[in-house]
Parts: sequence; structure tokens; C-alpha cells
Amino acid sequence: MLETRKLACQRGERLLFKGLDLRLGAGELLRIGGANGMGKTSLLRLLAGLSLPAAGSVSWQGAEIQSSREAFHAALLYLGHAPALNDLLTPPENLAFACATASLLVSAVACQEALTRLGLTRQLELPCKLLSQGQRRRVGLARLALSASRPLWILDEPFTALDVAAVSALAAQIDAHCAAGGSVIFTSHQDVPFATPLRVLDVEAFAP
Repeated sequence: MLETRKLACQRGERLLFKGLDLRLGAGELLRIGGANGMGKTSLLRLLAGLSLPAAGSVSWQGAEIQSSREAFHAALLYLGHAPALNDLLTPPENLAFACATASLLVSAVACQEALTRLGLTRQLELPCKLLSQGQRRRVGLARLALSASRPLWILDEPFTALDVAAVSALAAQIDAHCAAGGSVIFTSHQDVPFATPLRVLDVEAFAP
């Protein structure tokens, strides 16, 4: 279970939110809502342990993530808003590097298969600088297929730049992860239908 207690986030001299309590259990799906600039991405980074809160705590399975970083990161898949690709590398090379950075041990064949399932067969040998925004997004999302063992997925705007078919496929993948006992937190400006019951937390409700 992921849990926050009285969480507060400050950017510069501005307090974005405070007193934020959140609990997310196995199989649950949560969308973080709110207007631009209200702290949605900042909240995701706090939940992923990439930033420190101004106040409060974030815990995973009962232990604060800052004191159990290794165990927490072994359970986490975090995908930021930007694809974070090296333009000179091919999609398989980028995917292999991203997995290695996240301590996911995957083969070159597994990387190619994950990209092929996302419709990138013809782009496997191209440098990523030649890919469209939607294709670049799918290279980043290919990590999901290789991260089923990570129970917690935190995804920042994963549906951006995807066509209708890709949005539907990603929603089904998220549903499958929840059905298998995983938990997913995401942000999105799109209304995406899921089979999994969807909770929404609006960060504006915790604005000071």
C-alpha cells in the first residue's frame, strides 16, 4: 500500500498544497486531477521519491520511502511526462538503457518484442530523432510491458500524443496490471475509459 500523511509541497516560495492524505491499495487506479500549475507532476515526483516534501511523509507497505529506498524502487515503475530518449539511439537501445537504469533485467529480444507489440517494427533500427511524437511516446511506454513485476506504476500524462487505438491499448494494459493486483497512479488531460473503477484526487482541494 502507498500512503501519504499530511503531505505538503513547496516550489520556490509558493506552497502548492498541504495536508494531503492518500491511500492506494492493491488493484486500485487513481487519477490525479487539477488545473495546470497546481502541483500534479510535483505530487507524482513526491510519491516516486524523486523530491522531498515540505512536510508530511510518503510510505510504502508501512515504511517511509526515504528510509527504505531500495525496496521501494524495486517495487516502482515511474514514467515522467517527457519520453526521456537519447535521439541518437534506436528504440531498442533506448528501451534497454531505461530498463537497465531501473534495474530491470531484460534481454534484447524482449525489448524488440515489446516495441513490436506497440507497432514500432519499422522503426526498430532508426535513431529516435527520426520518430514522431507518438512513436517516441510509445518507445517510453514499452517499459510497461517489461515491468509487470513492479506492483506500483506512477505515470505522468501517459496518453499524450497517442492515437485512439494506442490510447485504448494502454488503458487495457493498465486495467490488466490492476486486475493482477498492481496499483496505478496517473495524470491525464483526457477522459479515458477503464474497466477498473477509477478514483480521482484533485490537488486543488489541498491548496493553501
